Amino acid sequence: MAQLWGGRFVGETDELVYRFNASISFDRRLLRQDIEGSIAHASMLVRQNILTQEEGTRITEGLKGILEDVESGALAITEEYEDVHSFVEANLTARIGDAGKKLHTGRSRNDQVALDMRLYIREQVLKTDERLKTLLQTLLDLMEANLDTYMPGFTHLQKAQPVTLAHHLGAYFEMFKRDRQRMRDLYYRMNYCPLGSGALAGTTYPLDREDTAIALGFFGPTLNSMDSVSDRDYVIDFLSALSVIMMHLSRFSEEIILWNSDEYRFVEIDDAYSTGSSIMPQKKNPDIAELVRGKTGRVYAALTGLLVTMKGIPLAYNKDMQEDKELTFDAIDTVDGCLVLFNGMVKTMKFNRRRMEQSAKRGFTNATDAADYLVKKGVPFRDAHGLVGRLVLTCIGENKSIEEMPLSRLKEISPVFEEDIYDAISLKTCVENRLTQGGPGRKAMEAAIAINRQDLAADWKDSLRSGVRQ
Repeated sequence: MAQLWGGRFVGETDELVYRFNASISFDRRLLRQDIEGSIAHASMLVRQNILTQEEGTRITEGLKGILEDVESGALAITEEYEDVHSFVEANLTARIGDAGKKLHTGRSRNDQVALDMRLYIREQVLKTDERLKTLLQTLLDLMEANLDTYMPGFTHLQKAQPVTLAHHLGAYFEMFKRDRQRMRDLYYRMNYCPLGSGALAGTTYPLDREDTAIALGFFGPTLNSMDSVSDRDYVIDFLSALSVIMMHLSRFSEEIILWNSDEYRFVEIDDAYSTGSSIMPQKKNPDIAELVRGKTGRVYAALTGLLVTMKGIPLAYNKDMQEDKELTFDAIDTVDGCLVLFNGMVKTMKFNRRRMEQSAKRGFTNATDAADYLVKKGVPFRDAHGLVGRLVLTCIGENKSIEEMPLSRLKEISPVFEEDIYDAISLKTCVENRLTQGGPGRKAMEAAIAINRQDLAADWKDSLRSGVRQ
């Protein structure tokens, strides 16, 4: 049992207690962050004349050697160690001797683990942002290619008004764009360094916390040592943001599942992202979309679990906080996999444009435009609404769309109808006349696409500046 404490204890820790307390099985994921933070800490100790230059060099080289050996497979992280921190320190001391025991000077495992987790989450924020950016690029390309792909827009799962596929996809673009904004906001809020906070009350050693913060790419050090070691808000913020991403993916997946059904036939999912049935040879199932929808609850559970864990913890650090890792790691892996697979599925989907257009025509999505036509001819809106309602009922009875009704039949509903009604209620006219900002008309959509392409090109990460307290 390799652990970083023990002088206070006479007897051996019970094996079951030790295993229950240990975190090496999952916090080994933080090895690189632990070594990165340790190197920055050792370098600062040298500059502050707490360690000699020789000791600092030996520590740094030893830490780099441990990382290289683990990554190459020459050194294994085994269960004999309590956590990743004890693994690093034990192996460092075995390699360089007593100098390795000096690494922990001015540092507690509390601020060490707080730093490791913050470095890891910060890295995952950037990775998630890149996944979202890739998906946004895919959606933007699809939007540009489908400015004239007409389809029904829905409310209450009922056909409402005609839109374009570009407009429909644009709604999801806005959702994922907000998800990227959450990544940006989280990064700026969390990018402060807890190292040097000690167990909870700092240290009497003359540490330069600003130095280590800047060396590790933070804006600066945190300003309260008690909060620094007990803060997991940034993990909760990240899990919350991941949950919203999954909610957006799940909504989109639900629509793809519907669109893929024989009743809709709006899309065909590529074989690479579908599966068959073990008994029904005709089946082609949208399993990736269904799994994304299903895994959403898994990410929600991680967020709820950590909120419950943190809700009753007094200041400062408590062992409960060790529970911040397993669920978080699982949620990160889940979202990352879902974003990659979902992007591939959407990118390779084939859209049935003819079917979408026919669905819009057969769903009376142009009924509002028919009413607007009458209003423009002087009919009060409420009367126009009632007249078109009667017209739709007549069309249903005759199994025809509005545009399929002869003018003579339209005039039976209202003598105001003239030949120009057919142009007024064509899908093209219905869509193209909706030019208000954010609408489905081609010019409005082209303007939105141009703005979004510009936003994607000007990545927020390009403007990050270290050493500036935001």
